[in-house]
Amino acid sequence: MTNFTFSIPDDLKKEIEKFPEINWSEVARASMRQKIADLNFLKGFRVNSDISPEEAEVLGQEVSKLLARRYKRDH
Repeated sequence: MTNFTFSIPDDLKKEIEKFPEINWSEVARASMRQKIADLNFLKGFRVNSDISPEEAEVLGQEVSKLLARRYKRDH
């Protein structure tokens, strides 16, 4: 396995230290795997899409607004 080093802000480190029982390396690996899966999905989606980047941006903003309203309503 390869080691990967990155920096985090001091405030985040303090929060992490509140939960020593958590395997933070595994949390980071899982997060990176999920992000890669999301990016690969979006890359494939983009290849097969006829909409422009501008149209995609507008669509994304509309989806975000709808999800925010739904979240506020449900919580």
